[in-house]
Amino acid sequence: MIKASMSSGKVTLFHQDPQSGVTCRVPALLYILTDTLLAFTEKRSSARDEDAEYLVLRRSRKTGTSVEWGPTELLMSTVLPAHRTMNPCPVYEQKSQTVFLFFICVRQRISEQRQILTGQNAARLCYVCSGDAGQTWSSVTDLTEQVIGEDLKDWATFAVGPEHGVQLRSGRLVIPAYVYHITAHCCRLPLPCWIQPRSLVFYRDDGGQFWHKGKLIKGMKTLECQVAEVAGQACDPVLYCNARTPRRCRAAALSTDQGLTFESPSSCKKLCEPPHSCQDSVVSFTPTPGLLEADGVEEPDTPAHEMTCLLNSGNAASALHRSTTSWLLYSHPMDKCKQVNLSIYLNRNDTPLNEAKWRHPWLLYKGLCSYLDLDMLQ
Repeated sequence: MIKASMSSGKVTLFHQDPQSGVTCRVPALLYILTDTLLAFTEKRSSARDEDAEYLVLRRSRKTGTSVEWGPTELLMSTVLPAHRTMNPCPVYEQKSQTVFLFFICVRQRISEQRQILTGQNAARLCYVCSGDAGQTWSSVTDLTEQVIGEDLKDWATFAVGPEHGVQLRSGRLVIPAYVYHITAHCCRLPLPCWIQPRSLVFYRDDGGQFWHKGKLIKGMKTLECQVAEVAGQACDPVLYCNARTPRRCRAAALSTDQGLTFESPSSCKKLCEPPHSCQDSVVSFTPTPGLLEADGVEEPDTPAHEMTCLLNSGNAASALHRSTTSWLLYSHPMDKCKQVNLSIYLNRNDTPLNEAKWRHPWLLYKGLCSYLDLDMLQ
């Protein structure tokens, strides 16, 4: 067991074995209203994507300002025979108190690059669920035919998340995803000659049994993404998507129909991307009255002070009954040249496509960094 204070620093949950090469990559974090945190990651025999094996989990309980983490658990129910399991993407359905853990299962050690070159998809869309906060899990459900169906022939490959999904105020569950979409084939050859990466979401309404896919985001190459619901004082909530691109900056897009369609994305140059790019994390939260009052005061940017208040409060999303305005937190390596210096950005505006509203980043961790996930404690 590991016990840590939420305000005292960091805890390493998953370790690499330098002798065997066994490592854990691609984390996802989920907070459940029973004061439980679930941390997921891929267990790999090496750092290579092709050497992913299955998912592992650590569960914790939050008591006051302390979090106690339990031992690492192997999630063997997430495995399909002759497949490797990748990209954990959990979401919590509050009404039924059910955790849905989405992931992809990829046939044997077929790489993403091979799928793109041949146009032959090897991935399956799968999930397991838990009704007891991650203590036990259902058997795996393969949704590939039900949700993707005939469109799969035009998908060279795809993946969910990684990182967590969201439940919207309407009750809809949303899982971010991306696909390498085949837009043209070589003449007389079963090979793709034009492939575009596109982000999208999978969704489910009213706690029903059927999942659906939204429309592909068009207008810009978009890859791994994460979504957050943003509400303003004078407008209905919108779904904000922040996606990885090859443009050395992030792409952002809005949906006014809860993810069914997104407007054409725009480049956000203030949120830079290192050369090989990296997955980000973005969450929305309802600010506490004290933060809202401070927001109305004209003063110089003080990101470190603002972030300290947010992180130390531990309940930045607890004032839902007092305010309908949402703010955004975004985290990503801030260096333009390489994946270093993990930072966090704050956007206090209900028009998140206005990149000028992102505050100067506050440094969370100095040094090499990569994929990450944020979640809000309530």
